[in-house]
Amino acid sequence: MSFNIGLSGMRAASRDLNVTGNNIANAGTAGFKQSRAEFADVYAASMLGSSRNQQGSGVLLADVSQLFKQGNINETQNALDLAINGNGFFQVSNNGALSYTRAGYFGTDNQGFIIDNYGNNLQGYATDSNGKLENGKISDLQIKTTSQEPKPTSQFKQSFNLNSTHEVPEEPTFDPTDPKSYNSSTSTSIYDSQGNAHVMTQYFVKTGPNEWSMNTLIDGVSPTDPASNAPMETALNFDSAGKLIGDGKVDLTGWIPATVSGTPPVGTPNNAAASPTLKMDLSGATQLANSFAVNAVSQDGYTTGELAGIEIDDTGTIFARYTNDQSKVQGQVVLADFANVQGLIPVGKTQWVQSLASGEPVRNPGGTGTLGAIQSGALEDSNVELSDQLVNLIVAQRNYQANAKTIETESAITQTIINLR
Repeated sequence: MSFNIGLSGMRAASRDLNVTGNNIANAGTAGFKQSRAEFADVYAASMLGSSRNQQGSGVLLADVSQLFKQGNINETQNALDLAINGNGFFQVSNNGALSYTRAGYFGTDNQGFIIDNYGNNLQGYATDSNGKLENGKISDLQIKTTSQEPKPTSQFKQSFNLNSTHEVPEEPTFDPTDPKSYNSSTSTSIYDSQGNAHVMTQYFVKTGPNEWSMNTLIDGVSPTDPASNAPMETALNFDSAGKLIGDGKVDLTGWIPATVSGTPPVGTPNNAAASPTLKMDLSGATQLANSFAVNAVSQDGYTTGELAGIEIDDTGTIFARYTNDQSKVQGQVVLADFANVQGLIPVGKTQWVQSLASGEPVRNPGGTGTLGAIQSGALEDSNVELSDQLVNLIVAQRNYQANAKTIETESAITQTIINLR
């Protein structure tokens, strides 16, 4: 009996050493979760049951469980390195075979698909042809590297203050080259259908009490007749409180984009088109006793853009950043979680697969419910504590030696009995 007990103890200690050694070997493996050996005692059983004073029969390895506690997160400066701060796993696909991982080493293949360092595809919500996320439809994520097409300006919004203390200009005839013929001016870029930038300049001329005239030129020529420099004139009237009367909408749909040259400037159509809905919104304009200032300006057009970089927020939304200062959603990483993560089956390469014990995965974007936030440009370290594992090595070694001593002692006793005469 003692031989078997001691042998079971040596086997248990050896397996404990194997588990501890595997933890130590993976102390530097990103996303690795340490394991522990769990043992149970053994008692001989019979059909009639066991007595109160039943002797034990040794020990057995009951389970090797994994500890899914959070590892430290380290910055890497690589936008496609991802870490999960909290619960959840990345879902990756190998030709449809799904597995789950906490190791966020991701990059792109030659087609722009996001893959891990084993070639598995990272999965999430892709975008449709209009750039909208297809929520609920999980597929392989892809970074589209094509150029972003230009967009002509269709909405131009501006708020500014005209100085109510200004006098009517001494020069009665407006001339953009003569600062004495207007009170203030400002310029903004707008875009045509080919992505060409055009400078729209507004000249503000006080014409009377609470009355102003806004003269608009684009590239120094008339918006609707580029062969001339006659401005488009718009009346702006304010009430006694300095607020703009009317809705402040100015129609610019007649603009003809042009190439301008010469002095005085003369434009010829550049064969591009303006947005058919180009409008100016000046509803935020005021006339107060303060210096002229443009408080806010925005327009929705832009030129052609090349892919300049990728940004991923804490919900896993992937933004492509372009050289035209625009950004576009390219997809969203989803995380998977399980009712019993201890039931996941490790398959190597820092990956797990679901089992009957783990239950079905629940998939959602990062930060949803109990799922952790996704951190871009970072990796989660192994959660192995080396100091603890080195102590475990010492304990396992002593257990092995002690059980070997049991066998040695039993052998000596047996030899004594054999030597009796």
